[in-house]
Order: sequence, then structure tokens, then C-alpha cells
Amino acid sequence: MNFLNLIEKRWVIWILFIINVLGTVYGYIWYKYQLVETPPEFLIFVPDSPTASLFFVFVLGAFLLKRNWPLFEALAVITLFKYGVWAVIMNILTYIVTGSLHWTGYMLIVSHAAMAIQGLLYAPYYRIKFWQLIVAAIWTLHNDVIDYVFSMMPWYGVLANYLPQIGYFTFWLSIISIAIAYLIGFKLKKNKDLSLNW
Repeated sequence: MNFLNLIEKRWVIWILFIINVLGTVYGYIWYKYQLVETPPEFLIFVPDSPTASLFFVFVLGAFLLKRNWPLFEALAVITLFKYGVWAVIMNILTYIVTGSLHWTGYMLIVSHAAMAIQGLLYAPYYRIKFWQLIVAAIWTLHNDVIDYVFSMMPWYGVLANYLPQIGYFTFWLSIISIAIAYLIGFKLKKNKDLSLNW
């Protein structure tokens, strides 16, 4: 059994669906203290990682219904990679700056690395159109503006001292994530008709 055969198994998708639902709920709970202090017009832009995993919940749910929801696929593949990598780097930087990391930091590194990877794994099954990629790109870059112009970025303790550098890094991480979504969606996909056969 090759890897593609494994990840397209219905039971595997169900497991990922459940994990992502639970992870999304936990993520929103993790942001609860920041959300309480967030102006209402910015609420949707603050919990970045759980919203990314929520997009993927819709992707997996569509797969289980034997359908594709390409706009959610575009949003998921960009934001899962971006915020997955972002959280890994932020936790590593926290360790470098402070010399220690709470056990939850290690948990976040593992879970967000997995988050970044899972969106890419299902790329052969996506049906993203160019306009959907553009919408997802606008959402992603707009979120950066909200985070670093209106100061709605996630709270990360001591790293608040490095916000200009983090904002610059985040912008280019967004560009890289969008470029990866474009490459896997339009340039590197060898079989655009690959589908889940149940």
C-alpha cells in the first residue's frame, strides 16, 4: 500500500476530521482571554491557527461527503502551512530568548508542524481555481495587516519585544505560503483528476 492509498482511506480521513475538530475547539479556547479584549470587528482575524484548522475541517467534511469545496481548500492549504510554520518558529524563538519552554510549547510545536504538513498531503485531491487562490491570498495578507497594523497579533509573551521583526517575517511567510499553494495547485500537480475512490 503506497502513501496515497493510505491517506485516501475513509477511516483515515475520519480520524483527521475528529482530530481537527477537537484541535479547532481547543484553539479557540486557547485564545479566549485575548478574544475577550478584542474589538468585535477584529474577532474573526485573531484566532489564526484554529481558523486555519476550521477551514481544513470543511475540506475533510467535504471529502467525507464525496465532494470538493475548493475555496476552503485554498484557504486551508495557505493558512495551515503559514500558521503551522509560524507557531513552530515562534515557540523555538521563545526557547532561544528565554532559555526554557513550557510543555505546552513543545505540544504546540508538534501539533502545528503536523498542521502545516496535513494541508499539503491532500493537495493532489484539491480542485482549486485561480480566483479561489486569489481570494485566499487576499484573506491571508489582509489578516497580516489586521495583526501588525492594528496590533491584533497573537499574544506571545516576551516576543512582543520583537513585533516589527515578527511582522516582517510573517508577511514573507504569507507570500511563501501563497506561492506554495499556487505551485501545488497549478504547476506541480501531475494528475488533476485524482479523486477519493470509495
